[in-house]
Amino acid sequence: MAKVTIKNLTKVYGENTVVSNISVEVPDGTLVSILGPSGCGKTTTLRMIAGFEIPQEGEIYFDDQPITGIPVNKRNIGMVFQSYALFPHMTVKQNIAYGLEQRKFTKSEIEKQVNTALKMVHMEEYANRKPKQLSGGQQQRVALARALVIKPRVLLLDECLSALDKKLRVEMQLELRKILEETGVTTFFVTHDQEEAMTLSDYIIVMNNGIIEQIGTPLEIYEKPKNAFVASFLGKANFFEQGNRLYAVRPEKVSISKERMENAKKKGRVSFVTYSGSLTSYTIEAEEKTVVVQQQNTSLQEQINKGDEVYIGWEKESQIPLEV
Repeated sequence: MAKVTIKNLTKVYGENTVVSNISVEVPDGTLVSILGPSGCGKTTTLRMIAGFEIPQEGEIYFDDQPITGIPVNKRNIGMVFQSYALFPHMTVKQNIAYGLEQRKFTKSEIEKQVNTALKMVHMEEYANRKPKQLSGGQQQRVALARALVIKPRVLLLDECLSALDKKLRVEMQLELRKILEETGVTTFFVTHDQEEAMTLSDYIIVMNNGIIEQIGTPLEIYEKPKNAFVASFLGKANFFEQGNRLYAVRPEKVSISKERMENAKKKGRVSFVTYSGSLTSYTIEAEEKTVVVQQQNTSLQEQINKGDEVYIGWEKESQIPLEV
């Protein structure tokens, strides 16, 4: 396990600066998601930590040891790719054993470590199957076991759940979190899925256009976003101006009623209603502004339909001031 420190890291391709002077310190044993839209620099950052890309400027440290000039195979990292990259001609057991064989472990030690890894990811009964005989979720477990069996100082996960369907992805998020807590390995997880980042992370790094917009816990990033980009990228947000200040209000913090409320701020008309089981979302055209409201469904909830005139309001403490 290792504390990871990134100082003034920059990566340029031709005239395009993909990562621009970023710095961050990740405590030992924590799981950090790098979150952002496509092309924001998150995968390039991960590849520089791995050693697949060399930065033009800056340094990366594992426990205060500079590793920027150290080759990939000398960094003792584990990595799980979006495609899993399992060897198709090898069994599950052979895939997991590969890294240990390259490190010249004894046969008895390999057997012991592989069995432990299989048990950790609940794949003991599939030990002798080939990857093509496994489901996507099972392949993901094998790839994770192969990455962890070498006891890496740092684990790098690149969109490794994105190929799974939603139900399985949610299940694997919880399973992955449990496994990583048990192993205690410092982990970087690249994703564009906001919900996934919130579920898995101790900390979230939000990137945009090659820079870090904000770093914080999921609670901090969601409840106290630094600017409009962070507020809109991590969840939904309504933006309002008051004086010279811009602030955001989360949709679930907005009240809605056909009757005027004490905290009513605007009046509008419902243009769209979306029912999604536990939540109902309302899109409201209010004073030349579109406002989104989300309400937890209850049997006592007031029936509001498309076309209804409604009042919307929120408490002052729900307003999040933003940097412009």
